[in-house]
Amino acid sequence: MPVKPKWQQLADQIRGQIESGELAPGDQLPSTMQLKTEHGVSTTVVRQAILVLQTQGWVQGVHGLGVFVAERE
Repeated sequence: MPVKPKWQQLADQIRGQIESGELAPGDQLPSTMQLKTEHGVSTTVVRQAILVLQTQGWVQGVHGLGVFVAERE
């Protein structure tokens, strides 16, 4: 079985934290720099993971403030 790309692994991990309640609606995600350091990945990997989660409705970016867990319906 092929290994998932790093951005997909990161997105899956963040999604899992949201589904488990570890990250609640309205919680702010760690900064790009923190995620890079914690997971040993590049800025591109973090941005791709966040973009996928935004597209899927899991998180929302607020310009100048950060990325927050979205309210799920």
